[in-house]
Amino acid sequence: PCLLPTVSDVPRTDYDSIKAYFVDFLKKKPQGVILESYVTSGPDWCMDDGIYEFTMGVDGSKVKGRYTYVYVYENNQWKIAHHHSSVMPEEHSGASSSSAPIADDEVRSLFSLWNNALATLNPDEVAKRYSKAPCLLPTVSDVPRTDYDSIKAYFVDFLKKKPQGVILESYVTSGP
Repeated sequence: PCLLPTVSDVPRTDYDSIKAYFVDFLKKKPQGVILESYVTSGPDWCMDDGIYEFTMGVDGSKVKGRYTYVYVYENNQWKIAHHHSSVMPEEHSGASSSSAPIADDEVRSLFSLWNNALATLNPDEVAKRYSKAPCLLPTVSDVPRTDYDSIKAYFVDFLKKKPQGVILESYVTSGP
């Protein structure tokens, strides 16, 4: 399993860590409502992604978030295989920035910086492209990487394949 929770920066990838997250979250007495939902399905799997909002029963505060649930059919039951939830960017005003607004084309060009780092075949160069509090959900690994050392370790093996990426479609959304 993989839970990328709404109000925690820590990926949860086992039963105990997922339970620990919900023990704390449920103390807030959350009640959720789906505001937008987009469903895709196939044989023995389905995905629901969209926007939901939680009202915390303990204080009435609200948290609006984006979500993705991937469900698989196991033992005659639908089970969550992957759950990602994140606070809506426009709702999250905790970080202040001194940078100027960034144009869509500039956002798209940021991929080239990462792709150029791949071309060096140096895992250190690639790992340096990630922030101080990263979350990499790698293409060819089931293990989330949330620090410099684990990201670098992933790219040691991945770069042996001499990868180069191309973005086929891009949809950019930036803050106000």
